[in-house]
Amino acid sequence: MRTDRILARLEQEPERPNSRDVPRMSRTRKMLFATTSGLYAVIVAAVLAGTDLVRLDWQVMLFRPYKQWPEVHALLDYFVVLGQRGPTAVLVMAWLGWRSWRQRTLRPLLVLGTSLLLLNVTVGAVKIGLGRLGPHYATSIGSAELFADGDIFPSGHTANAVVTWGILAYLATTPRARRVLSVVGAVAALGVGATTVYLGTHWVSDVLLGWAAGLLILLALPWCEPAIARAEALIFAFRERLRAAGVRAPGLVPGPASAPVAPPVPAESTLHARAAGLAAEETAAQEAAQEESKSGEHAGVASRSLASPAGAGGMGARLRAAGPAAGGPHQGPLRGEGARRPQHADHTLPRTAPLGPRER
Repeated sequence: MRTDRILARLEQEPERPNSRDVPRMSRTRKMLFATTSGLYAVIVAAVLAGTDLVRLDWQVMLFRPYKQWPEVHALLDYFVVLGQRGPTAVLVMAWLGWRSWRQRTLRPLLVLGTSLLLLNVTVGAVKIGLGRLGPHYATSIGSAELFADGDIFPSGHTANAVVTWGILAYLATTPRARRVLSVVGAVAALGVGATTVYLGTHWVSDVLLGWAAGLLILLALPWCEPAIARAEALIFAFRERLRAAGVRAPGLVPGPASAPVAPPVPAESTLHARAAGLAAEETAAQEAAQEESKSGEHAGVASRSLASPAGAGGMGARLRAAGPAAGGPHQGPLRGEGARRPQHADHTLPRTAPLGPRER
């Protein structure tokens, strides 16, 4: 598999989504928001008044669906995880983070963060304010179990499923993808809400109010788009200021190029030692060349002297007179007459006396 082509394709910067991809607060959306808000208020009022909705809660709880169909209990225990905030938020954040990197925009992550913040504030405030107990902790049959330090109304699993999976449809860039993801999100939200009722962890009214709370957040997100755009602009402006200031930040500013390191300068004593060594080498080479030239000249003079009879006789007489110290077999090459200094009277004898008489 050619991974280089895939990576090259991923690194190409596509066109950033334009303003037409951002949902607007249209008239239809406003009508849906108003209708859902009215339904939300009706459910809260019905629970507070202890109407037939509360009786329905008790009837379903006493029916105990988890005992009627125990064969699906294990499967639904895993399915309800789709409504837990931690796993779903991490999964959706990973997908939206990749989209943000591909499109060079922070809007998907900012929209997710805004929706989760609204979810925690609105749902958490109602939970704490009403303090309703869950079915497993109910104390009085037929009562609404309100203001008893509970935190079950509305259902957080249901509202989280609506918001988390609905965000994918909200951020879709094509009508077809938006329709498909809307169906997927609706199935996940309905399934999670019904599963909590089956497991006996929520009342029916808890689930109804959770669906309404999550839908209100999705419908209200277009009102938050201007604030999201300003936050994105501020983040990018801060990044540009970091780049202009030359601050090294991971993944933002490359580090400064390192200056070339100059070679170390040798000390003055080292330079003098090197110069003296070079001079000694040159002197030795010159002396060797002079020795070679002198040796060649001496050999030529000796050969000329030996070639003539007079020269040979004179050379032999001088060798006999000089003795071993003047030209024995263990001495070096003889110097020629032309290269020898003028002889004095005392130079005819050897410098050292012979060890013994030459003739007996």
